[in-house]
Amino acid sequence: MSSTDTNPAARTVASTQSEMTEIILPNDTNILGNLLGGRLMHFIDMTGAMAAFRHARTYIVTAAMDHIDFIRPVHLGDLLTLRSSVNRAFKTSMEVGVKVWAENPQSGALVHVASAYLVFVAIDKEGRRLKIPQLRPETADEQRRYADALLRREHREAESSRRKQEQIATAALGSPSTAGPQSI
Repeated sequence: MSSTDTNPAARTVASTQSEMTEIILPNDTNILGNLLGGRLMHFIDMTGAMAAFRHARTYIVTAAMDHIDFIRPVHLGDLLTLRSSVNRAFKTSMEVGVKVWAENPQSGALVHVASAYLVFVAIDKEGRRLKIPQLRPETADEQRRYADALLRREHREAESSRRKQEQIATAALGSPSTAGPQSI
């Protein structure tokens, strides 16, 4: 596969890897000087999108942030490094894993502060889903993440089905929660 091949049958995990580094400034923090969770989620979404775009080589949209763990706080002045790669590609969607580290710029101490799984969907300019290349895991770790991504997808689909059934049952009962805002 040449680097100009925009539609191969499969791509490697390594070809999707992305990295972003940010310095945490006052505008990124809460009143305690810790990085805002929503700001961290934005950084995670951006870094995940880079990996998804490298895999699909077309427009991509975030479909879900499946799981996120905030492990430790990130402090004002820390250097934040985010690394992402595609874990598995399906027909039109892909799961991307993102790991986040904070570095104390004075001591150089590096700590794992967050991890997340996101789902992205490839689309064209009109918003129609596009088929994407398969992913070819090469290392044992990539193969583990590839297998785990299928389990997470099955869990997402089961949860989606459960929510749809709950909505149908609630609508059939005429519950006020489906009728919109109520006056008191």
